[in-house]
Amino acid sequence: MTKQQDMIDVYSWATPNGHKVHIMMEECGYRLGKDWLAHPIDIGAGDQFKKEFLKISPNNKIPAMVDPHGPDGKPMALFESGAILLYLASKTGKFLPKTDRAKFEVMQWLMFQMGGVGPMLGQTHHFRIYAPEKIDYAINRYTNETRRLYGVMDKELSKKPYIAGKEYSIADIAIFPWTRSWKNQGLTLEEFPNVLRWHEEIAARPAVQRGVEVLTSLRKPLVDKKAKDVLFGKTQYQKR
Repeated sequence: MTKQQDMIDVYSWATPNGHKVHIMMEECGYRLGKDWLAHPIDIGAGDQFKKEFLKISPNNKIPAMVDPHGPDGKPMALFESGAILLYLASKTGKFLPKTDRAKFEVMQWLMFQMGGVGPMLGQTHHFRIYAPEKIDYAINRYTNETRRLYGVMDKELSKKPYIAGKEYSIADIAIFPWTRSWKNQGLTLEEFPNVLRWHEEIAARPAVQRGVEVLTSLRKPLVDKKAKDVLFGKTQYQKR
């Protein structure tokens, strides 16, 4: 077993962005408890605002990671899930093609997730489920955009097995956790048969199944008023 001081530390929670990194760790051959540790950052309790976490993730968002053996042999701290996926792909040589053309094809779809799927589906979840008042304009705006993004993916996946081509990549790993929450998005996967086929194939991967279970038992339904204030209210905007 790897000594604890040599393990990669992942500071995270059971959310789509957290699960991206949990899945990537397992897909790269790292094993939870043996090669890496998952440190729970309970975002409903405000753990993301603690000084120790802000040193690693100054934007107070999960996930974040510390690799004790960075590129120069020194510890490397990273925040932003997309950056962590790119780092792990570079470190292990997995899930990111070697040729420039194929690499940039994957990276454009990673950016599609970071700039489109994540933010838009996140707002869909917020206004459909968590917002203190139902605002029809916002619900319709983000639900329709979510549906549009699924349409983009469905068309792309009609032409190839994975979102960026013939090979499974960090782009698929980034998008998949967000499609797991389709029930919160005002649609069904059956409406997008190519996304459904892709989703079911990825969901069956052993590393993915392990990844999506990480920290899941600790997460509780977000019904507490204080937790909602921490995530969406004035607590989020206090100067630190």
